Amino acid sequence: MSKGRLLLINIIGMVVVLALIASGVYFYYEKQNYVKTEDAVVSADISQVVATNSGLLTNWNGKEGKIVSDQEKLGKISNGQQALPVESLATGTIIKNEAKTNQMVQAGQVLAQTADMNSLYITANIEENDLNDIEVGDSVDITVDGDSESLFNGKIEEIGYATNSVFSVLPSQNSSGTYTKVTQKVPVKISIENPSSKVLPGMNAEVKISI
Repeated sequence: MSKGRLLLINIIGMVVVLALIASGVYFYYEKQNYVKTEDAVVSADISQVVATNSGLLTNWNGKEGKIVSDQEKLGKISNGQQALPVESLATGTIIKNEAKTNQMVQAGQVLAQTADMNSLYITANIEENDLNDIEVGDSVDITVDGDSESLFNGKIEEIGYATNSVFSVLPSQNSSGTYTKVTQKVPVKISIENPSSKVLPGMNAEVKISI
């Protein structure tokens, strides 16, 4: 083997070793200074507009995208004897309309859903092993799939008091007598500062919490 080729191989080997060392240092630094998860979603406080009584829905104004105020009249329901108003329960934006004018509705039927788009937040599911490393007030870097080119700032607002499994509809049952330990996750509420118009409730997000 020529000296030139041997030198080239040595140089390539050194570059590979340095790259591996740099990667190891980077991942160690990230592990020591941040808690990360991709198990996060954009959330909002959602309210329902429901039919106050059974009857014919008239003058319905529940268009999706409409911004409504608290107790704003969106329509009327007539039962042949009287017409009662249908009002929003909170200030927000109609994100889903489930009714139309001149349809028959039943008392308690959901006619629309509104979301407070001015107070979006992130719900991140953090592994139980990482809970000791975070606390309320910690700063967070946030990326949202719907606006992946932007980096948003946030802070931890609340840390849940129970794991997600506690609230599952069908909690796991162990009838075999064997046990497999599963790492549990706890919901953490994170504020998001100045989200763009591309950030919408339900979008996937990724968070990096400074510890």
